[in-house]
Amino acid sequence: MKTHARSARLSIANADFYAYHGVREEERSLGGRYQVDIDVEYDASAAVMSDDLSDTVNYEEILFAVNEHMNGEPYELIETIAFDIATSIIEQFALVQTVTVRVRKLNVPVQQVLDYVEAEITAKRDS
Repeated sequence: MKTHARSARLSIANADFYAYHGVREEERSLGGRYQVDIDVEYDASAAVMSDDLSDTVNYEEILFAVNEHMNGEPYELIETIAFDIATSIIEQFALVQTVTVRVRKLNVPVQQVLDYVEAEITAKRDS
């Protein structure tokens, strides 16, 4: 009996960043805490047979891509950060078919007491 892994999901949870994004000037000057989650779906057939990093999606390289956006030029909206991260992952990693990115802003400058505000974007590779 032959078994094939056609689809796999790799998840990165709660990657922490201190970054300088936001609409308000104080957010951009003082910064705040963010967390990023990434879920990528890809064909893992070659990777599970070879057990070789070159046949899979390297999560360290995904984190490098996320870091470029989180610590690069400031964004006003967390939706835009999530979209740009998702787009860059689809563009940089040929194996990735679908990616979902969640960006959480932990220090939200509003009067209500809350844990965070989160934006989620899913991008799919065109066939």
